[in-house]
Amino acid sequence: MEFDAVLLPPRRAAMVAQGWWPERTINDALDACVAVCPDQLALTAVQVETGEVTRFTYRELARMADRIAVGLSRLGVGKNDIVACQLPNWWQFTLTYLACSRIGAVINPLMHIFRERELSFMLQHSEAKVMIAPHTFRGFDFEQMITALQPNLPHLRQLVVVGGNGANSFDALLSGPAWEQAPDAAAILALHRPGPDDITQLIYTSGTTGEPKGVMHSANTTMANILPYAQRMQLDSESVVLMASPMAHQTGFMYGLMMPILLKARAVLQDIWEPKKAIELIRTEGVTFTMASTPFLTDLARTVTETGQSVPTLRTFLCAGAPIPGPLVEQARAALGAKIVSAWGMTENGAVTTTCLDDDDERAFNTDGCPLPGVEIKVVDGDGHPLPAGQPGKLLLRACSNFGGYLHRPHLNGTDAEDWFDTGDLARIDERGYLRITGRSKDVIIRGGENIPVVEIESLLYRHPAVALAAIVAYPDERLGERACAVVVPKPGQSLDLPGMVEFLKAQKVALQYIPERLVVRDDLPSTPSGKIQKFRLRELMRHSAL
Repeated sequence: MEFDAVLLPPRRAAMVAQGWWPERTINDALDACVAVCPDQLALTAVQVETGEVTRFTYRELARMADRIAVGLSRLGVGKNDIVACQLPNWWQFTLTYLACSRIGAVINPLMHIFRERELSFMLQHSEAKVMIAPHTFRGFDFEQMITALQPNLPHLRQLVVVGGNGANSFDALLSGPAWEQAPDAAAILALHRPGPDDITQLIYTSGTTGEPKGVMHSANTTMANILPYAQRMQLDSESVVLMASPMAHQTGFMYGLMMPILLKARAVLQDIWEPKKAIELIRTEGVTFTMASTPFLTDLARTVTETGQSVPTLRTFLCAGAPIPGPLVEQARAALGAKIVSAWGMTENGAVTTTCLDDDDERAFNTDGCPLPGVEIKVVDGDGHPLPAGQPGKLLLRACSNFGGYLHRPHLNGTDAEDWFDTGDLARIDERGYLRITGRSKDVIIRGGENIPVVEIESLLYRHPAVALAAIVAYPDERLGERACAVVVPKPGQSLDLPGMVEFLKAQKVALQYIPERLVVRDDLPSTPSGKIQKFRLRELMRHSAL
């Protein structure tokens, strides 16, 4: 794969000179762990459905990373080749990334909710050479789905299955044979060891242009975010990080997979969110920190209250993805005894703002925090002029962790000559420098921390034989923050109901989480004189239940 990470070279000298780019890779961090604390427990991975628990010390983690790296090379994977990984929070996910980094390959994390439609585009666009996926997970047959897609993916040479027993299983191809003891193993591991500016991660974000965009990150851009984040949260080698947010999201990847290794700390992975199991893990593993979206906090606080099972070791719960309601902060503080931290970020940058541990609780529900070190933010008007404190406008940011660009889509990078990145969000900044997201200039709905690709789903609705006009808008939800509502105008003599719409979108192989959960049928949609649908009016009607 040829990467066009055009946003990295122009700012390299300044980032290194200012000390924001650490000039290290995950290989350096893992090697340091082996040198300093080889027998310390590094990773505990828990599969909720089976009860299986797998543990690795840092010595074992490095040995298995080498083994899988040589195994990947046997499959033809080399420098800058893409290894797609559609796994839940299993130990194989962590080890796949570490193995890719050993040989200069690039991991492409894919959410396990993705189905044929999303995967067809992403695997083709990334030119993934190897795909690693579950045999089955939560009752769905991933092996069957991807096998059916493979004939139309000319770059995809090999499907590797976790949990299967065949010749293409993860154990048979990668983790079983002692590849690291092969005569050529040392040469393979030394040949293409990546540098800090090489692309290490390609991760897709739901596009507002009708297709996902491949975000390119290097070791320097990811670590430039993780290190100040950890410092602000006062995390260190004694920390135990619970990660139940998917590692195929930047939240899980950066702060559940990478961060514990950078800190020489411990990670605890939970593959399916189940609050009672989370409480058990916090208590038995001594978890001190976790990060997740608002529904996770709601569920955890409620379950602690209902069961009476306290979580005394948990010191901090960082909540991102949607504003935290004030009553929830109070309830969670009382139930968990932990500091509730509010944060906001993007796939392109990682966490951008967080509240601080010594802030009053009100800042966690009234703001989205202040910028991390190495990050600048500003709010501007339509002409790009900075606005005074408290006045809403377009949010721009300039960060040491800004991505390298969108793969093969440089015209969408949204970064000007002075490195200001247009977030697509609307916000205000108060007199203390704290941010509050107030809306979006981009057409995205965030459901429980998951971006719904509105334009793509609308395009599919227009293919329905009964639909003349369609628009998808958000409506508020207490637990998930937002849900999606489809508002349609049927063609003359036609009709459409919610079950029919859902079945139609399922037939288009859309991820279930992307399908609108509400349908409103109208005679017309509010529009401009030129015919553009006025979604702001639909949202306003939705808020007042007047649809």
